[in-house]
Amino acid sequence: MAKDDSPNSPAPRIRASDKDRDAVLGVIAEAVSSGRLDPNETAERQDEAISAKYLDELLPLIVDLPEGHELYRSLLRQTGGGATAATTLARHNGPMPLAPVAEPGSERPLNSVAIMSGRELDVPAGTSDITTYALMGGDNVDLCDVMGPGVTVSLTSYSMWAGHDIYVPPGVRVRDDTINIMAGNEIRGSAKGDGSNGTLILKGVSLMAGHEVHLAKGYRAKDQGQLE
Repeated sequence: MAKDDSPNSPAPRIRASDKDRDAVLGVIAEAVSSGRLDPNETAERQDEAISAKYLDELLPLIVDLPEGHELYRSLLRQTGGGATAATTLARHNGPMPLAPVAEPGSERPLNSVAIMSGRELDVPAGTSDITTYALMGGDNVDLCDVMGPGVTVSLTSYSMWAGHDIYVPPGVRVRDDTINIMAGNEIRGSAKGDGSNGTLILKGVSLMAGHEVHLAKGYRAKDQGQLE
């Protein structure tokens, strides 16, 4: 049979070594010590790491763990970058992968105006700058698609008698650089991350107004802190 050398032929699967499996087990152990995995998830991932024959079988086990970000990228390069680890991860029933969906800044800046009103503002992946204007109103700003390791998002808001509800995934560090006059922002305790999933910078001016940053719904309380 002739060998298929066409450019669309699938890349060969790469066998995992003992060193690869041990590295993944090390990442899982670090994640457990950080409180990211419960006992059942830990046992399941450890068993799958030990029994994995190919590198693409190891990728889903660490794609959502910040401790394994560098190892994930290294293994992904060895597979040729064609593995579908993010979709395979769904069987673990855990949070969405901690990885940016698009290159930061690849999406154009986003603007929003809310006057005695508000809307659901789902910020698309790749957006790095958001500017909002609010008067006696406010938006529900969802940043779950845009955040990821190494991502920095600036949200500049000019508000009067108004405020936004801002929702972030776990691991996002929030920096408040706003100017407030008879106003202020509240960052819920469960939304205060360590920066492993990016940084959100709040900017702008508020007059008798304020914003609230929440941990987005859907992340389990026992893994990510008290849900609000």
